[in-house]
Amino acid sequence: MKQKTLGVLVGNRDFFPDQLISEGRNDILTLFESMGITAIIPDEEMTRLGAVETWQDVKACTDLFKTHRDKIDGIVVLLPNFGNEKAIADTIRRAELNVPILVQAYPDALDEFHLERRRDAFCGKISVCNNLLQYGHPFSLTSTHTVNPKDELFKSDLIHFIQVCSVVRGLRNVRLGAIGARPGAFNTVRYSEKILEAYGTSVVTVDFSEILGNTERLADTDPSVQSFLERIESYLPAPGIKKESLTKMAKLGVVIENWMQENELQASAIQCWNSLQQNYGINVCTLMSMMSEQMMPSACEVDITGVLSMYVLQLASGTPSALVDWNNNYGDDPEKCVLFHCGNWAKSFYDQPRMAFADVLGTTLGKENTAGAINGRVPAGPMSFARLSTDDTSGSIIGYIGDGQFTDDELKTFGSRAVVQIDNLQSLMQFICENGFEHHTAMNAAYTADVLEEALVKYMGWEIYRHNG
Repeated sequence: MKQKTLGVLVGNRDFFPDQLISEGRNDILTLFESMGITAIIPDEEMTRLGAVETWQDVKACTDLFKTHRDKIDGIVVLLPNFGNEKAIADTIRRAELNVPILVQAYPDALDEFHLERRRDAFCGKISVCNNLLQYGHPFSLTSTHTVNPKDELFKSDLIHFIQVCSVVRGLRNVRLGAIGARPGAFNTVRYSEKILEAYGTSVVTVDFSEILGNTERLADTDPSVQSFLERIESYLPAPGIKKESLTKMAKLGVVIENWMQENELQASAIQCWNSLQQNYGINVCTLMSMMSEQMMPSACEVDITGVLSMYVLQLASGTPSALVDWNNNYGDDPEKCVLFHCGNWAKSFYDQPRMAFADVLGTTLGKENTAGAINGRVPAGPMSFARLSTDDTSGSIIGYIGDGQFTDDELKTFGSRAVVQIDNLQSLMQFICENGFEHHTAMNAAYTADVLEEALVKYMGWEIYRHNG
């Protein structure tokens, strides 16, 4: 995960011992250094003890934060003592960073309730949170009300907070590419560009004829095509796939990659079934898989909110995501189901993947026109799922999230597939149907629901259902 930069506000009240502030600064800076986190914190010459207490401290801290505003991913409020809650809230308001905030408070030791070591941060944290709410700033809390930064529990809290910061920063001014029109039969993937734009997500569109036209103008011998062909051939085995089909993939890959770079896009959703097969004679699955593996998620059927769902999972975990169909029941087990797609999942999902043909599409479009799908099974392990949508009626972004488990249960079929176990799955399916969600969902091979709930609900203000089973 990319190195993070956090602003640090150390709260202080002047009648508490100076030593506590100095120790607190040293504790947090030592922890940050061990975790590779860059700290933006007032030094001990900028404000008294490098803490924030007076109005002059507020102005100095504000100027410091504004100087680094493009770098700061979040703010940690450190309370070695009760702190000055107003000064902390004023600094955050004036800095106008609009980033997640984590509020920490040191515990008092039972044998140190004397004037030289008494903290009262237990109480001060309540006052800080009260003021932050008054000022309209959402914030995060540590697992326990008080915790020492030297404790492993705080390190765990900080890792969680950094993941929240990653999601929030990643969703600010994200740019998604929509390549082609959605398939005519897929009303399920309709979405509102205007609602997405209101929350900072831009959609850049391109007609598929432009993409295919540029592809056709590329010679097979073009150096960029040959280079991309080598990337495809080294990506995964392709038994039975003709060189002609692989070259077509390479040419298409060059054009899509160039278009995304020119438009500075983070993710894409591509028209596939059935225009690509009929007009160009391949499946785009392998190219989408390669992009997702490179942390540039790609979804099929121009499912823009589907690829946004992939993107938030990726931001939370730091690993690739995939778009799947809630496809089949698993026998008579009410807690398990089969996830499936022709085969565009990132390579890291599979155990021994290989390039193949899209068996289902091949029955009507011709097998020879569907080269490029990936055949493989997801092994047992952790998983999470997420689905975001735009609700035109309420003018908001809605969705659901949850954690589950990939299993090794027997499954004899083709394509990209996984068996998952989700507690109270039947309740989740009822929720999806009753609320009109898509048949697509996004998955990730990590537990991310806790992070996504905090990031999407608290900081993005979206209407998200957390499935707890």
